Amino acid sequence: MLIVKNALIHDSVRPEPYRGDAAAENGKLVSVGPEIAPSPGDETVDAGGANLWAGFVEAHGHTGLDGYGVGSEGRDYNEMNDILSPQLRAIDAFQPMDPAVRAAAEAGVTTLCVGPGSANVLGGTFTVVKPVGRRVDDMCVIRENAMKCAFGENPKRVYRDKCDSTRMSTAARLREALFRAREYAARLAAAEEDPSRRPPFDMKLNALLPVIRGEMPLKAHAHQADDLFTAIRIAREFGVKLTLEHCTEGHLIAEELAAEGVPVAVGPTLSHAAKFELRNKSWITPGVLQRAGCSVSIITDAPVIPQTALPLCAGMAIQAGMDEFEALKAVTIHPARHIGAEARVGSLEPGKDADLVLTDGPFWEIGTRVLGVWIDGRRVERGAV
Repeated sequence: MLIVKNALIHDSVRPEPYRGDAAAENGKLVSVGPEIAPSPGDETVDAGGANLWAGFVEAHGHTGLDGYGVGSEGRDYNEMNDILSPQLRAIDAFQPMDPAVRAAAEAGVTTLCVGPGSANVLGGTFTVVKPVGRRVDDMCVIRENAMKCAFGENPKRVYRDKCDSTRMSTAARLREALFRAREYAARLAAAEEDPSRRPPFDMKLNALLPVIRGEMPLKAHAHQADDLFTAIRIAREFGVKLTLEHCTEGHLIAEELAAEGVPVAVGPTLSHAAKFELRNKSWITPGVLQRAGCSVSIITDAPVIPQTALPLCAGMAIQAGMDEFEALKAVTIHPARHIGAEARVGSLEPGKDADLVLTDGPFWEIGTRVLGVWIDGRRVERGAV
């Protein structure tokens, strides 16, 4: 058993931290709270009053798919030959030994939701992984957790001379794919167990069945307010689940988004406004959305912002007016819910994975040092592979 003793515990559940211990066994937290007496053979770590947090959770990025320091050869996060590619799976491109994966673990980002970029109207499925290991199959928390779709400038820019030059075209292509997938699902259901009545296998439509059946959300890249509303409109038309990614102009329509009840992931904000739809980018966005009643996650969209800067992004949101506890939740329990992994990660509660981060100060402050990181109860050794 691992016991971290004498820590200031920030569990992402209660607003106020408290002194106590955390115990883990077989990769799971078994106790968090008052003093825990160790038994012979237990591994005991004296925190010395340092801060103990749940491992940070990245709700949206491309770490492990957009390779660190490898140029175009290592960029496996955008398929540039097909605007509709829902059949693609991030798990088939994730590189466990990318240095950025190890850097994320050492920085305390212990759960990553990573997948295709935003070149395509439909880009494929994201995967949820822990950033330790050599084989992605052994690192997965959820093999396929969301279907990426994109609105706005990116698909228009990439496919302008091929098949998509307006927002209307982008929306129409997504609608057509969902219509066809819904019909495909109905024909499969009508066939029941009779193989002769089944429609010919279609890999793209088959990949969209979990979306149509409500088992997987659309993960919608959208920056501008009108694109956010288009994503919501289409999701409502087809009765499918939705999360909103980037949400750059979310603060301009915060009340409307709160009324819709759709989870929002905000970022990357620590970067230049490199295109028109980012002109209203602001650090106030997470706090404004949270105060309006939205479930807010803060994201890096790594490598747009380095994965290691996720805590810093929370700090910038605090500086812009977001409550400290809400900023903590925006990089722990809220993104865990956003990606469907809240049963395992996102807070320090018995039964959840023993993902722990020990720091000598508030994690969001520049100058704070990470004293230790544990993933599934195993310490992350710096510089190890």
